[in-house]
Amino acid sequence: MARDQATNERLSKLLVRLISITRKGELHWERQVGSAHRYARWNNNLLILGPAEAPSETKIPRYLFITPFDSPSCIEINSADAELGNAVLELVAIVEQASQQEPPTEPFGISDEELSRLTS
Repeated sequence: MARDQATNERLSKLLVRLISITRKGELHWERQVGSAHRYARWNNNLLILGPAEAPSETKIPRYLFITPFDSPSCIEINSADAELGNAVLELVAIVEQASQQEPPTEPFGISDEELSRLTS
């Protein structure tokens, strides 16, 4: 789906910001257990970098998927995008470097605390 230039510019600025705050350590990315996915929580949004295969193991395009916690809407930017793809790949490389020492986590795991809030 083609986007207009104004949308591309806004998305480009978003990618530049995500790259910058990741480099500075202001945005913390986590590794998903059993997957190459990386995820972060930022400004009430869930950010997911994928796919599940490590970048070194596949030629499949990378993607950045953004979804607000309080809405079913989402944004996806793909590395195959002619205008924004290189920025997605730059973000992937920076996130890989920043999160390589992170212990893997289960983003959808159930903690006792969360379960207690729901069942009390």
